[in-house]
Amino acid sequence: MHADRVVKTYASWDRGEHEQEWRALKILAQYAPDLAPLPVVAELHAEPPVVVMSRLDGVPLRGQTVTAEQIKAMAEAITTLHKSVPASALAVMAPSPWNPSVAVAKARRLRAEQPYLGEDPVVLRAFAMGAEWLDSCAPEELVSGEATPVLGLSDGNLANYLWDGKRVQMVDWEDSGRSDRAFELAEVIEHISRFDGTFDGATLLAYVELTVAEAARVLDLQRLLAFTWLCTLGPGGVFSGRNPHGTLARQADRLRDLFN
Repeated sequence: MHADRVVKTYASWDRGEHEQEWRALKILAQYAPDLAPLPVVAELHAEPPVVVMSRLDGVPLRGQTVTAEQIKAMAEAITTLHKSVPASALAVMAPSPWNPSVAVAKARRLRAEQPYLGEDPVVLRAFAMGAEWLDSCAPEELVSGEATPVLGLSDGNLANYLWDGKRVQMVDWEDSGRSDRAFELAEVIEHISRFDGTFDGATLLAYVELTVAEAARVLDLQRLLAFTWLCTLGPGGVFSGRNPHGTLARQADRLRDLFN
């Protein structure tokens, strides 16, 4: 970290994360320069690769009580992102590595593995509800259904959203690519980082204009992502030790709410 720039050296890059981030920063510099760091220089063929970008002022929203003002600014930033990049640029862009098709496949794999989630009946009932829904035809529609293409950050971690007192900007574009507007909204609303503080995803949606079909698609994608998170939070799960005590029970309540 320098006064005016950030030097990002990648610890892993097998999925082309450095190339995806550099490409996104250049596109955003052209179409939405106030949303993200500006690209300075890149050493994409070095080992490890390096991307240098401008440094943004601001505090990550993760771990905070995210206010209504900040949520509105988030919605404005996300809306600007989704409207700024033209269809011609999106058409030649590689898909994000995290997308509805990948998410459905991951959820089905986790469901088949029958992850150990402890003995809490509330948690087990939430898993059963999610598994029953996943076994239905609804998830297939998430892959084949109508979607609005956008450039997506494809990482809903609230740490990637910086508040400078007036606006929200976004960092960490290594998973970015052509995405689905509904998926991007569901991803930020359901990301487990919300449990590190307080974040009201319903308020975010209230600031975003959605058609009836888009709203229904967002809800189903929320269910998909919430179920996936539940499967990873049990004792011994990959994310069980990274989150505050009680996260599994809270996630079970969240998933049940999405089905009621």
